[in-house]
Amino acid sequence: MTPAPRRRAAHIDYRWIALSNTTLGILMASLNASTVLIALPAIFRGIGINPLAPGETDYLLWLLVGYTLVLAVMLVPAGRISDMFGRVRLYNAGFLVFALASIASYLVPGTGNGAVLWLIGARMVQAVGGAFLMANSAAILTDAFPADQRGFAMGVNQIAGLAGGFIGLLLGGVLAAVDWRAIFLVSVPFGVIGTVWAYLMLHETATIRHHQRFDWLGLTLFGVGLSAILVASNFALQPSGDSAMGWTNPWIVGGLVGGLVLLVAFVVVELRVSDPLFKMELFRTRRFATGNIAGALSSIARGGLQLILIVWLQGIWLPQHGYSFDQTPLWAGIYMLPMTAGFLISGPLSGALSDRFGSRGFATAGMLLSVAGFVGLMLIPANFDYPVFAALLLLLGISQGVFAAPNTASVMNAVPAAFRGVASGMRAAFLNVGQSISLTVIFTLVVMGLSASLPGALTSHLTAAGLPAPMTAALSQIPPIGALFAAFLGYNPMGMMIPPAQLAALPAATRSAILDTSFFPQLLSGPFVDGLRVAFSACAVVSLGAAAASWWNGPEPEPEAVTSHATAPVAEAMLEVAVAEAVVEPEAG
Repeated sequence: MTPAPRRRAAHIDYRWIALSNTTLGILMASLNASTVLIALPAIFRGIGINPLAPGETDYLLWLLVGYTLVLAVMLVPAGRISDMFGRVRLYNAGFLVFALASIASYLVPGTGNGAVLWLIGARMVQAVGGAFLMANSAAILTDAFPADQRGFAMGVNQIAGLAGGFIGLLLGGVLAAVDWRAIFLVSVPFGVIGTVWAYLMLHETATIRHHQRFDWLGLTLFGVGLSAILVASNFALQPSGDSAMGWTNPWIVGGLVGGLVLLVAFVVVELRVSDPLFKMELFRTRRFATGNIAGALSSIARGGLQLILIVWLQGIWLPQHGYSFDQTPLWAGIYMLPMTAGFLISGPLSGALSDRFGSRGFATAGMLLSVAGFVGLMLIPANFDYPVFAALLLLLGISQGVFAAPNTASVMNAVPAAFRGVASGMRAAFLNVGQSISLTVIFTLVVMGLSASLPGALTSHLTAAGLPAPMTAALSQIPPIGALFAAFLGYNPMGMMIPPAQLAALPAATRSAILDTSFFPQLLSGPFVDGLRVAFSACAVVSLGAAAASWWNGPEPEPEAVTSHATAPVAEAMLEVAVAEAVVEPEAG
């Protein structure tokens, strides 16, 4: 049954109650993600392990991708469960789980590998809470706002997401210099306030059908299949045998192929069960299908952008300009702010205008601007002038703001009210899987570029520094992904790779040169940018595909047409279910 509405301030329009609470949830989740990202060097120093040492790289990868992996797998079932038992109830539970997991992350016991495992586990639990928040926020907004105001609401919601991400970069940089544990407390006040606010003020507006069954077979096939693909893709970035990456490793290939087979089986099952986890009939609606395709392609193009730009700033550009490794997290966050500004400028304006003029033109224009931004990044040198870099970040922020809210509103407007929870979860799953793919693709292309030119750069720089030829030959074989993570985490691997006795035997001037803060970033910059240009060219092509999908979406239909014509197959299915089962209408609110 649909729960009765709880007490709420009668003088406040429910639309703003829904918008304020969902915005708070998105802000909390994005703050948490970016504070952890920027503070990873401080986290590993505080825990007392070297993630680049043999056998320790797995911990770094799991801390980077564990949250995203669980989030991607949980989003669709979270949306389905919410449609079955109430979106507001499960959204509120998501707030509580996220807050409790944040406290658990702060209370990580001791140091060493056990502490890292605790932290990885807490982050995965956090992702479960985040899945219920993300799966339901767009659905709650769609329920609360009429069709001609949803673009504005989605714009405000998504502004909070991106703004929280970049505010988190600043907070993470500041707190990392004080106490690495403190970064996990940032989410707690938001979680407590959001949980209480949601419990007291939100009420269920969705219609909940009796006698629904949960698709356990679908969940198993989807969860195991997607996990296999994402885990294999991420661990393919590590060296395997004589290869710089593990894409040819039999276990990696088996994980990719096996995961793909399970996902194909999942699609077959979903077409046959009565209460599927994935509502395949929604894809008969062109606006839902093309909007999700555009969103997924946009996420593939941009999902890894923040991380790779932080690696560029934090690991290469800032040390070359005299910043110490202790300072680089904070300044990397500061120098990324133009992207936030661009989104803040364009996001609400684009959302409001798309409500009036339709989403097609705005979503298409946003992705075309993204193409221009990636082309610009391809053309600048490794040691760029910051004003040019800032202008490109501003352009990329504007492009995302122009695209995001119109695309989300278009997708959610195409969905019948009864299926908004699962549809919101499906939409969010496409975005998060796209982000995971983006990280893998960008890092693969960058590592390929490093593999081709890093050995030569190492040989020339080490020879110029005065190292003997045998030592230079050995050091030039550093794994490219290890070099990339070393730069990101603020390590100069030369001090770890040269045995202490040999390091002590070097002339003082040579030893000082190779251990200098700017030495490794300087030799890495050229090969790194070679790989970046290949990655950014791929991102530009994918963004062009997202623009084409957005244009293919077609003109905006009238609000009545969204429910009566565009979703006719789904509406017919709903009618059949309504006749066959007792439907409990929500109480007036």
